[in-house]
Amino acid sequence: MRVIKTAASMSAACRAVPRPLGLAPTMGSLHQGHLALTRRARRENATVAVSVFVNPTQFDRGADYGAYPRNFDLDLSKLDEEGVDLVFAPPEDEMFPPGFNTWVEVSGLSQGLEGERRPGHFKGVATVVAKLLNVAGPDRAYFGQKDGQQLAVVRALVRDLNLPVEIVSIPTVRESDGLAMSSRNALLSGPERRAAAVIHRSLVAAKGLWDAGERGGEPLRAESRRVLAGDPGVSRVDYVSVADPDTLCELDVVNDGAMVSTAVWIGETRLIDNLLLGPGP
Repeated sequence: MRVIKTAASMSAACRAVPRPLGLAPTMGSLHQGHLALTRRARRENATVAVSVFVNPTQFDRGADYGAYPRNFDLDLSKLDEEGVDLVFAPPEDEMFPPGFNTWVEVSGLSQGLEGERRPGHFKGVATVVAKLLNVAGPDRAYFGQKDGQQLAVVRALVRDLNLPVEIVSIPTVRESDGLAMSSRNALLSGPERRAAAVIHRSLVAAKGLWDAGERGGEPLRAESRRVLAGDPGVSRVDYVSVADPDTLCELDVVNDGAMVSTAVWIGETRLIDNLLLGPGP
């Protein structure tokens, strides 16, 4: 496994390896959800690359960026065990050097849900993803369904800019109690970790109504909110959404499926999750 620090060296390495090449972009602090990306990439590609870069431009609070979990040596050990070929781990000034002032924005999809609560978040995401795809030039890039809005933004970015890469989505990997695996879970105390399972239960409750025949968007949202409101471990709910998984427009009537998503504060830690109703995008 080669660990590469500069964009020029990464581009050269990616041009030289056997194709197809699969890329899994990450911010490190790797868990089984990330490793599911690398395993899928390993099955489908001759060469697997992973980027490990905590992108400062997608954080709306400096304190949040500073608190983001980091364990680079452990990450490398996990990636080596998974048979990853290339690891791109640039320093911040390699990706955003002094004077950097060029941004990629995906309008519409970036404005609601996470975009509304975290101004500039998806501008940072779209820009760094565009840079990573440009540097590595992969045939396929792998993203988790847990970040459902991010997945929609990345798909639109690739489509609108005619980037020659296939975006592959991986189902959310969960703990035994349903909590979506996330690097932020490490910030939870013991009682908070136990309380966080209510997030998945709230989504499952909405799905249960859907499976029973309910097609009204607001009743589905209300059922999810009801479950969250009943748990004292929830300190705040930013939103509950029932939206089209492609356009992210809120749905009054759910005929052909939807993405039920939520952002919930457990103590001082903000967690997101979603479930798809019906067929996914």
